[in-house]
Amino acid sequence: MAKPPATDTNSFHVFDTDSFHVFDTTLRDGAQREGVSYSVADKLAVARLLDEIGVGFIEGGWPGALPKDTEFFARARTELDLRHAQLVAFGATRKVGVRVEDDAQVRALLDAQTPVVCLVAKSDVGHVREALRTTPEENLAMVADTVAFLVAHGRRVFVDCEHFFDGYAADPDHGVAVLETAFAAGAEVGVLCDTNGGMLPMSVGRVVADVRARTTGKLGIHCQDDTGCAVANTLAAVEAGVTHVQGTANGYGERAGNADTFALIGNLVTKMGLPVVPAECLPELKRVSHAIAELANIAPDDHQPFVGASAFAHKAGLHASAIKVSPELYNHLDPAVVGNDMRILVTEMAGRASIELKGRELGVDLAGQADAIGRVVDQVKVLEADGWSFEAADASFELLLRAQLPGAPAPLFELESYRTSVEHWGNGVVVSEATVKVHVPNDDGTTERVISTGEGNGPVNALDNALRQALVSRYPHLADVSLADYKVRILGWNGGTSATTRVLVDSSDGVGEWTTVGVHDNIVEASWHALVDAFTYAVRRR
Repeated sequence: MAKPPATDTNSFHVFDTDSFHVFDTTLRDGAQREGVSYSVADKLAVARLLDEIGVGFIEGGWPGALPKDTEFFARARTELDLRHAQLVAFGATRKVGVRVEDDAQVRALLDAQTPVVCLVAKSDVGHVREALRTTPEENLAMVADTVAFLVAHGRRVFVDCEHFFDGYAADPDHGVAVLETAFAAGAEVGVLCDTNGGMLPMSVGRVVADVRARTTGKLGIHCQDDTGCAVANTLAAVEAGVTHVQGTANGYGERAGNADTFALIGNLVTKMGLPVVPAECLPELKRVSHAIAELANIAPDDHQPFVGASAFAHKAGLHASAIKVSPELYNHLDPAVVGNDMRILVTEMAGRASIELKGRELGVDLAGQADAIGRVVDQVKVLEADGWSFEAADASFELLLRAQLPGAPAPLFELESYRTSVEHWGNGVVVSEATVKVHVPNDDGTTERVISTGEGNGPVNALDNALRQALVSRYPHLADVSLADYKVRILGWNGGTSATTRVLVDSSDGVGEWTTVGVHDNIVEASWHALVDAFTYAVRRR
């Protein structure tokens, strides 16, 4: 396929979600990564972020099998307003010997009320006989019955052919029969899955080309990364004729992970000339990648292609000298195309355009505010060097931004002091208490000294309650604000108990949610910074 110029975004012009599918399974397959556990609120937030990069389909989980996923789909019906993506429920074909109408998990797929259902089906004869303990004929009947049943109820159906490549090596006919059976029953896509992740690009291309010649329907590809080739395998499959690709944000997934959705989009659009997402979504890749990493409580990979902080970073010397003449000499792509920045590690670039674009996104007009932008750039550099990160904390960044503009509002209060204590009783009960002393401004220009004490199930919860009590008479709206989630990340740990701590606080007032950040060597002080931003943002947004 012809490659467009790497920086020519006008080449990415025609977007058609039906001709080529980008299917993201971060919330299902990606959630199988060791150490990842999304709350329902997290899953909703991740879905919104994925929608912002223009993926066509978001697989939300397995309703009926996992209570959390069932709740996610129920809440999604009223809480998700997706602009680009369709939500997908995942499940399996009917059980062996069970009528499809009587299969509870198939019924749960209908109850999820998603426009699309993705079914997993066995395509390896060995798995059919040993795992399902049935015959190839019954396996085909299970596929046909389930697909036809869901299509009859108005669902678009995709079928994931599990262990397709391993099965094809042993018996090249049964997997094709599964595909043709699914297509005949009404399935729109048959996905060839490298479930064990053991394939290499040359083999994937050869098998896909063979299957393409033997089948009539739309083919897809799902690759695990056990050989480090998930993205390369996916691109080889596209070259051989698939028009549906599956991936996960940042490559999250079981074992070595999955094909990285961000690398797939970056390569498909900028290297293969396929407009697989709307052009305006491409510059959101880096921001969304890092925001999802924060929600997963995983440090972003600085060296991740396209979106990593170091993806376009250059040290002093030959590279830096050449880049002074022309950035294209050592960059394969204009970083701005994917929302990233080029950095010279000795004389780091300012990133003023990024600040202005982010301000526009947050509703802050920075036109003609060159000095303010410069101050923000400098402040962000200093803060990020100390461990702060605003990728998933838009509320904190907006407060920082607005504080540099003319006429910026005064702080909600002036802190005199705070104190927290934790008492462990002999019966195992742990009680936390916090006292805050603050000076709160009145409408007449005077201030009032307020002392407030609160209890909680931990020092941060107690501090939250104490500060809220101190401020609520002046700012009644804070009574509606609650802490929705709390995440802690240890930065630069070298052993022992001393380390820099980053805290992310998700807050809600029943109307919207926002995230704030705090960083300090002391976890309570880091939490204090995030709480103060959370309350300040609540007042400012109202």
